[in-house]
Amino acid sequence: MSVLELVKQRYSVRKYEERPVEEEKLQKILEAGRVAPSAKNFQPSRVIVVREKTGLEKLKKGANVFGAPLAIIVVGDHNAAWKRPYDNKSSVDIDASIVTDHIILSATELGLGTLWVCYFDPDIIRQEFNIPPGIEPINIIGVGYAAGEVKSPDRHDETRKPLTEFVVWESY
Repeated sequence: MSVLELVKQRYSVRKYEERPVEEEKLQKILEAGRVAPSAKNFQPSRVIVVREKTGLEKLKKGANVFGAPLAIIVVGDHNAAWKRPYDNKSSVDIDASIVTDHIILSATELGLGTLWVCYFDPDIIRQEFNIPPGIEPINIIGVGYAAGEVKSPDRHDETRKPLTEFVVWESY
């Protein structure tokens, strides 16, 4: 499968089968996140794997992963992130999002469904998972086997802006 076919195949899953994600698949998606590029190779991201019932119950207090049997909390260390010298912009959100994207695409390739969650209460997540100061929960990924109807890879023809609106050539 080409990369373009893979990214078109991926969709946000909001209903999962109860079966767990196999350990070998989990290790592959974690490896995909580990090798994600980061600004200046500072690697400020870490992941918290949540797959036990007690952990998933704690997660529910601050986020909804729609019954996924596995969740991955992507966190970023603000003190370890590269900062652009011109305006001091931190790369932490960007780096964590690249990790998230690598995990999601790897999971898709392995036949798993995912949900990228940004709508969560970071204070509750920080408290429930003992995340220290300076470390920010940035993204949460629900992972598992999708239940229900699979979305068509061709849906992007109708749900995304055409290239003529998306691409700006040379200047605005």
